[in-house]
Amino acid sequence: MRPVLVLNGPNLGRLGSREPDVYGAQTFDDLSALCRETGRELGLSVEVRQTDDEAELVGWIHEAADSRTPVVLNPAAFTHYSYALRDAIAQRTAPLVEVHLSNPSAREEFRHTSVVAAVATGTIAGFGMRSYELALRAIADTGE
Repeated sequence: MRPVLVLNGPNLGRLGSREPDVYGAQTFDDLSALCRETGRELGLSVEVRQTDDEAELVGWIHEAADSRTPVVLNPAAFTHYSYALRDAIAQRTAPLVEVHLSNPSAREEFRHTSVVAAVATGTIAGFGMRSYELALRAIADTGE
């Protein structure tokens, strides 16, 4: 099975209790299980990680680049200002799909800018946890 990393940035470990009106009532454990099950259906070996630490997330992106591993990435708040994350993603050697549970363009103005979108393969946003399923399907379809 083809390995894929599903990487999540700050505050996503608090899904289910963090602003459920925006992010839903499902937990991070629910998200992890959904990603692993979707991966199995698609012939992907999915590893799900979450961190509130920018340096750790950058390190995981480097790890993926070094091993040519595709990535599904929800950079969370780092989306809007982390040039370190953007520069790490620019070194990618396999598809990387940026995902968001909500639609950042339909929210506060400061969320309208993604500094990582230009170096990602694509972006999927606004479909709740289904955004992750769609991203995994996109990666499975690339065959890279």
